[in-house]
Amino acid sequence: MNRKVKQFFNVKTIVISSLMAAIYATLTILLAPISYGPIQVRVSEALTLLPYLWVEAIPGLFIGCLISNFVGGFGLIDVVFGSIATLAAAVVTSRMPNPYMAAVPPVVFNSLIVGGYLSVLAKMPFTYTALYVGLGEIIACGFLGIPLVIFLERKVLKREGKD
Repeated sequence: MNRKVKQFFNVKTIVISSLMAAIYATLTILLAPISYGPIQVRVSEALTLLPYLWVEAIPGLFIGCLISNFVGGFGLIDVVFGSIATLAAAVVTSRMPNPYMAAVPPVVFNSLIVGGYLSVLAKMPFTYTALYVGLGEIIACGFLGIPLVIFLERKVLKREGKD
């Protein structure tokens, strides 16, 4: 195993990833009535901005989404493509310059990818499913995720001496 991979798979990464997976899956499943379907506000998507602060959150968000989508009822397509959308968004989010821009990748990736397959599964026009999923993402990421990241950036990272 090369040095970069070893550095990534350390205790801190495993703990943060495990917490992210557990919190994401728990929130999604507990709020199932609004977390699944063509019209959804997946509150747990607020967490998809956390890779902006901690790259260690990326695998946890992917695993949490994977677990959530197993429960969701849209089958293997949702498990595979929904989780890939979350993973891709998390990777791009980790490279964003500020919390506001960090909200863009989850909105775009989920609107297009999740909106795409939900249009087929729900037999609805893509425009509607993409807009509905996008609106849900804007609510979760914009109104919940951005304030969460700003709070964590000011309070937690300041305490850790990372500002």
